[in-house]
Amino acid sequence: MHDTYFLLVCVIVLATIFDFINGFHDTANAIATSVSTRVLSPRVAVSMAAVLNLFGALTGTAVAKTVGAGLVEAAYITQATVVAALLSAILWDLITWYFGLPTSSSHALLASILGAAVATAGTAVIMEKGVYKVLIGLIVSPLIGFGLGFLLMLFLMWLFGRSPIAFVNTFFNRLQIVSAAYMAFSHGNNDAQKTMGIITMALVSYYKLQVFEVPLWAMLLCATAMALGTAIGGWRIIKTLGVRLVHLQPIHGFAAEASAGTIIEIASRIGLPLSTTHIISSTIMGVGATKRASAVRWGVARSIVMAWILTLPVCAIMAWLIYKALILVV
Repeated sequence: MHDTYFLLVCVIVLATIFDFINGFHDTANAIATSVSTRVLSPRVAVSMAAVLNLFGALTGTAVAKTVGAGLVEAAYITQATVVAALLSAILWDLITWYFGLPTSSSHALLASILGAAVATAGTAVIMEKGVYKVLIGLIVSPLIGFGLGFLLMLFLMWLFGRSPIAFVNTFFNRLQIVSAAYMAFSHGNNDAQKTMGIITMALVSYYKLQVFEVPLWAMLLCATAMALGTAIGGWRIIKTLGVRLVHLQPIHGFAAEASAGTIIEIASRIGLPLSTTHIISSTIMGVGATKRASAVRWGVARSIVMAWILTLPVCAIMAWLIYKALILVV
């Protein structure tokens, strides 16, 4: 099977669709807490998140380079490889969105890249250093998120413990708008870059480029697609994170968003492709645990974690199968 310009176009179209789905699938990451605490109305929260996702997506390419040039050897990648990876990630996102599970679009995409790449050229194509980097982020970042959310919430409880409840609610009603904006910006920064990396990987493969450089048009395309997806809103997952997982007040929402946004922003600057879903879910759990252990609905949390665990093997296998099917028909 030979690469064609048609397949390159398919990659760009599918990447745009994935970013759009990623936007509405992961809307909850940015706004679930501010909606559940009623600091912002759903329409205002979604609109704000869409705009800040757009701006955040245009602020760097470090994560894009890790995804596009740090996981698999680009020389062995074909357009069909990338098509299979994107189809697998899109399918998983739609399945988990339907069931309201806040799984990671990021790790669905990364696992799909690995599965499709192995189907294309075997395990030798994998760049172990990049994979270890992703796995470390997968394991460590939720623990950091839980711990930082827990500690920040304890600090706020100590700082405002003797303040009137009415004052605390009014103060954090306003402050949570800032933290929600911060979370939306950081989400756009980290997540949209992954799809930029995929498009650039396809361009490098097709044109046999020697330098991995994300073009401006790819940045604008991915940023816009994610912003439009965010504007649609993923209400099933918003309900899971903002209502079912733990009952939040504005002070809790601020602590969760501020913690998550900081972790994601640091990771974006050093090129670490984190799961924004994992981070905000774990900070919400950490913040909720400061009330009492039973404040977190651990049954819901368990379902979320199981979906996290399943994402990597399921997406890798789906991408492998899709690639094998593609080469039979293309």
